[in-house]
Amino acid sequence: MSEAVKIAATPVESSITVTVGEGDGGARLDAWLAGAIDALSRTRIKQLIKDGRVALSGAAQRDPAYAVRTGDAFEVSIPAAVPPQPAGQAIPLDVVFEDDDLICVNKSAGMVVHPAPGSLDQTLVNALIAHCGASLSGIGGVMRPGIVHRLDKDTSGLMIAAKNDRAHRHLARQFADHTIERVYRALVWGVPRPLNGTIEGNIGRHPTHRTKMAVVSDGGKHARTYYKMERSFADAVSLISCRLSTGRTHQIRVHMAHRGHPIVGDRVYGRQRNLPGRDRGQEAGDALQRFDRQALHAAVIGFEHPATGETLRFEADLPMDMKELINKLELL
Repeated sequence: MSEAVKIAATPVESSITVTVGEGDGGARLDAWLAGAIDALSRTRIKQLIKDGRVALSGAAQRDPAYAVRTGDAFEVSIPAAVPPQPAGQAIPLDVVFEDDDLICVNKSAGMVVHPAPGSLDQTLVNALIAHCGASLSGIGGVMRPGIVHRLDKDTSGLMIAAKNDRAHRHLARQFADHTIERVYRALVWGVPRPLNGTIEGNIGRHPTHRTKMAVVSDGGKHARTYYKMERSFADAVSLISCRLSTGRTHQIRVHMAHRGHPIVGDRVYGRQRNLPGRDRGQEAGDALQRFDRQALHAAVIGFEHPATGETLRFEADLPMDMKELINKLELL
C-alpha cells in the first residue's frame, strides 16, 4: 500500500517520483496519483498526464486510465504556477488568520468576492492575490486563491480562502459535507415566533423573478436554518443569530423573508417598514431609512485545518454600521 506524499506546491518548476506499493496494482493512474500526491487535485493530475508531464521509465504516460502495477515508479513534473488573472490590487484587508495553507479575512460590506461583469476589479480576489503574493502556491496551476464559499457583496464577515490545491480540496469537502460551523447575526423586521426555531424549505429560482431566489414547493435544494432571537427593539426590529446546516444562495435572506421577517435593509427580499409610534424614536426611524445594505454579518466560522487537522474557530464582532444602527434602535 502506498502512502500519500505531502509536498508543497510551489510557484517554481519541481518534480517528484512516486512508486506504486503492494495492493494498489490495477488502479487508474490519475486516481492513484491523486491519493499518492496530497498537494495536487485529481483534475490537476489528469491535466499533467495529458500534458505529458507524468513519465514511466522515462517515457510519458499520457493515459489517465492506465492501470498502474506494483513497483511502477512515476516521475511527475510540476510546472511553475502561472501569474493570476485577474491581477492583484493593493486593497486593505482585515486578516484574522493566515498560514501557508489558508487565509481567513473579515470582509467589509460593499466588497464583491470574485470578479464578474459589473465588478471586474477591486474584489476580494484581487486583494488576496496582492496580499498573499508568493505564498499562493497555486490552485490548478494558477497563483490564485481558492474561493470555497462566498458572501454577498453587501454582507460583511468572515471568509476563508485556500492557498493551494490540497487546502482547497479539503475545505471544499468540508463545505460539501456541511461540517463547517457558520453563525450569522442579523437585524430583522418584527419578532420571530417562536423566538428560537428552525426554518426548512427548498430554495430555488423564483418562479417569476429569475434573478431572485425563493422557497419553492417544486424542485430547488433542501435548506435548513436555525435561528435564535437575541434581543428585540420595541417589537419592531430584532437582533437574531442564525446557524446554517446547509449553504444555499441567499439562504438566510430568503428563509427570514419567507417567515415574514426580512432582514433590515434588504432591497431584494424585503421592503422598508414604518416604525410604530415613530415619534418616540425619530432617530431610529431615520437610521433605518438610511441603512443601505442588508444588516447581515458572518460572525463565526469554524472548520478543520486542511493540513494539521486542528479545529479552528474565529469570531468577528458586528461592524460599525450595524452597531450604530443598534444604538439608535435602543431609543425605541
